[in-house]
Amino acid sequence: MEICPKCSTNHFVIRAGMIRGKVRYQCKSCQVHFTQEQSAKPIPQKQIHTTIKDIANIMGVSIATVSRALNNKPDISPKTREAIQKLALELDYNPNLFAKGFQRGETKTIGVVIPNIKRPFFAGVLSGIQEVANERGYRVMICQSNESYEAEISNIQGLLASHVDGLLISHSKETTRFNQIKNLFEKGLPMVHFDRICTEVDTPKIRQEDFEGAFQLVEHLIQQGYQRIAILAGPPELLISQKRKEGYLHALEKYGLVIQKDYMVHGDFSKEFALASLDKWLQLPEPPDAIFAIHYLNAVEIIQYAKKLGIAIPKQLGIVGFGDEYLAEIVDPPLTVFHLFPQKVGEIAAGLLFDVISSKDSTRQADVLVQGQLIIRKSSLKKA
Repeated sequence: MEICPKCSTNHFVIRAGMIRGKVRYQCKSCQVHFTQEQSAKPIPQKQIHTTIKDIANIMGVSIATVSRALNNKPDISPKTREAIQKLALELDYNPNLFAKGFQRGETKTIGVVIPNIKRPFFAGVLSGIQEVANERGYRVMICQSNESYEAEISNIQGLLASHVDGLLISHSKETTRFNQIKNLFEKGLPMVHFDRICTEVDTPKIRQEDFEGAFQLVEHLIQQGYQRIAILAGPPELLISQKRKEGYLHALEKYGLVIQKDYMVHGDFSKEFALASLDKWLQLPEPPDAIFAIHYLNAVEIIQYAKKLGIAIPKQLGIVGFGDEYLAEIVDPPLTVFHLFPQKVGEIAAGLLFDVISSKDSTRQADVLVQGQLIIRKSSLKKA
């Protein structure tokens, strides 16, 4: 309540319009008129989030008046508009874009769930997603499941609580149940799967050449003269593990090589798993003379470990890996890989999601295969 500067009462003070951008008051007791400048409310220190209500309280006007001023509406005096906008600038006011979007049924935000942000592949995918999102005027909320099914579910629930307009997801290695994904799809949430996809719902999907890439890597080893080729596969439940193993087996069958169960192992992509697998293979009566790792980092780890054991690469042991990044180039010897172009994967995935969002058709289907490239380096050049 304003206090009259003349008679010091506040019982008879009423608002009497605006003058020169300031609220005008009148004391009915002594009939004096005054403005906020004479009885001003102190401007509070800057807050993390200044609201329209904060500005309205300081100015002594309605929230609707502040809203009209900040949105440059014509039905408000220029001086009042200028005063409100000046105060908003002083208080670092930023509009609540989430609230505005929510009123329109959108938040201009998409959610992304990935297994491991430390892996260069997923970092590259995120770069592609972010680039497309920036062009479309969207923000990106990124969550990491850390290869945990429970964390994946929690991440999805958190993104839904933030009212994301759509979801991009690559599942964890533990994920074998997709009930939540099915429910969200049935409710109409725009979704796109990439890399580790779910085949139980008809969402758009971005795949890599898992079968073809594995086939090309193993065929290259065979053409270099390797005969006993082992595979270091991932969790058997993962579709990428299944497809890359199928490519491996197809290459062996095409060239008439014997398929040996002792040469095929499934694990969790960890370094411990990779090194233990090499130890196990070296104890066989006929150890492998080449190894195909479906995750390139495991191949790099095997190269380093094999060198400590005195194994000559590629003369005694050829090594290839699925996926590529700078580490694969600088390891000694450099690793032969099948490059996946993760940036492109992210760009295509984001583009598809925005197409689904704009069309408001969550049942829109697409199955995009991103072509990779065989890159031959010294780790497999036995004939060089």
